[in-house]
Amino acid sequence: MISQLTGTLSYVGATRVVISVGGVGFEVLVTGTHALELRTGAEATITTALVVREDSLTLYGFRDAAEREVFERLTSVTGVGPKSAMGVLAQLTPSQLATAVEDEDVAAFKKVSGVGPKTARLIVVQLKGKLVAAAPGATGAAPALGGGMRDDVVEALVGLGTPQKQAQEAVQRAAGDAAATVDVSTLLRAALRELGGAR
Repeated sequence: MISQLTGTLSYVGATRVVISVGGVGFEVLVTGTHALELRTGAEATITTALVVREDSLTLYGFRDAAEREVFERLTSVTGVGPKSAMGVLAQLTPSQLATAVEDEDVAAFKKVSGVGPKTARLIVVQLKGKLVAAAPGATGAAPALGGGMRDDVVEALVGLGTPQKQAQEAVQRAAGDAAATVDVSTLLRAALRELGGAR
């Protein structure tokens, strides 16, 4: 089982990357939001899950073990394959997914490609009580926005070709509109929307 790869990113696409480890390039499928945080030529550590099929060996990549565990839980649900599980992770963080499942919020899956109402209900029924939100409390509060998180998002935007000053301004505007429980991927998406509106 290949559970983690650390190396240089030789290619970063919309939903896949190639990471070179010891002279060997591993193709890893990731979510679009994760890909936006990665830069060609940069060193990276990607948590992985190897999915074995009769005709293929496919590596799926995640930010951390929590995301991989959610992926594995999702693919244990009847009718949910790796592609659909990645679709869920592209739209919902592990904490958001746990909250949606516990609240039986089928509507939270509306934007997930490949997951219809029937599959969403199956996810809720089969995973209820099996997922734990990342932070305690009635609001599921996560750490407040910090300078490190903002710097990470600015760096990701610069890696995508955005001028440093423009990236900083977009992140500042996005952070001002964001809730205190925002995570890196959510802040990145908000900053990209700010940049899109500014053009």
